Amino acid sequence: MLMSVLLVSSSGQPLSDSQRLFSIAVSRVQHLHLLAQRIFSDFESSLQTEEQRQLNKIFLQDFCNSDYIISPIDKHETQRSSVLKLLSISYRLVESWEFPSRSLAVGSAPRNQISPKLTELKTGIHLLIRANQDGAEFFPDNSALQLAPYGNYYQSLGAEESLRRTYELLACFKKDMHKVETYLTVAKCRLSPEANCTL
Repeated sequence: MLMSVLLVSSSGQPLSDSQRLFSIAVSRVQHLHLLAQRIFSDFESSLQTEEQRQLNKIFLQDFCNSDYIISPIDKHETQRSSVLKLLSISYRLVESWEFPSRSLAVGSAPRNQISPKLTELKTGIHLLIRANQDGAEFFPDNSALQLAPYGNYYQSLGAEESLRRTYELLACFKKDMHKVETYLTVAKCRLSPEANCTL
């Protein structure tokens, strides 16, 4: 359930339902992105320097599962994308983490927050999409795209391979939450009459 918050714009005017939902969604994804950064940083801190260097080198050669979701390639394309497109991409990115987030939840208390917060964020983005549709299709392009849940990540692996997979999963989660934060922030800004939406 999305938290209820009464927000007022900088001009003192009450925010519309859509603006309020955007504010909540941006707040949720900012929290998830910070959580992802902290978990990734903690994981990196637990590694030996050589392990960290090797994993970073390997990760730079690999792709995240969500890289198959077509999204803006730079800030200029992000700026030119419609609100609905940014919302749809954000929805897909969040949805792609529903299953993998369960393995991120193993361990510390902050990790246990990930799955429920992703579910809340997905629900909020879905409501925003419906509010901004204006008769358009939910996912006009690649609607049949189904991503595999991180391939063989869930197979039993040796210690070294397991370490690599965990590193990749955490790095991809951090990367994707950053994307969603950017897309939602730009989309929210577009609906604010007094805002300058530069990245």
